[in-house]
Amino acid sequence: MFEIRFHGRGGQGAVTSAEMLAHAAIEEGNYGQAFPSFGPERRGAPVMAFARVSDAPIRNRSAVYNPNGVLVLDPSLLKLVDVAHGLAEGGTIVVATHRSAEDIRAEFKLEGRLGVVDGLSIAMSTIRRPITNTCMLGAFLKATLVDEKPLVDLQALEHALKKRFGRIAAPNIAAFRKAFDETVVLEEN
Repeated sequence: MFEIRFHGRGGQGAVTSAEMLAHAAIEEGNYGQAFPSFGPERRGAPVMAFARVSDAPIRNRSAVYNPNGVLVLDPSLLKLVDVAHGLAEGGTIVVATHRSAEDIRAEFKLEGRLGVVDGLSIAMSTIRRPITNTCMLGAFLKATLVDEKPLVDLQALEHALKKRFGRIAAPNIAAFRKAFDETVVLEEN
C-alpha cells in the first residue's frame, strides 16, 4: 500500500487532489481511498488530506501517519508545518515552488527523494487560476516513478479529471501534463 499526505491551504484543492488520485487507482482496477483532515478552517488556512493506493482491499481508515509520499501545494507551508513528519524511509516529498530542489532541501533539511515544480506558474498559464492541485498530481506521479511506471496510470488520472471537472477538464489536464514534464527530481541524499 502506498500512503500519501497532502498539505495545502483551504481552497487550493488538496482534498480534490486526494480524491482524484484515489479515483484513478480505482479506474485502473486497484483500490483507492481519500479523505480530508480539517476542522472549521476557512479559505487559506492550512489543511491536510490523505490518500491510499493499493492492489489489495484497504481496510485501514485512520489518518496517514507514515506516508510514502507528501505533496505540498503551497511552499509557504514549509515554514509552518513539518511536512516531512513521519515520512517513511525512502519516501518522496513534492513541493510546488519556483526554487530549485537543492535550495529547498538545504533550507528545510528534507530527506528522501524530493521533487519540485513551479506549480503556480503552470496553473496560471494553463487554468488561469492560482490553484496548483492538478499540477501537483502530475509532479507527484513523475517524482514517484518506479522503473518508469507511475503510481497510477496517467490516462486513468486524466479520466478522473474529466469526470470531476467536466467542461473545464482540458486546462486541468494540460496543467497536469505540463507539471509531469517539468518536475525536477532530486534523489535521496
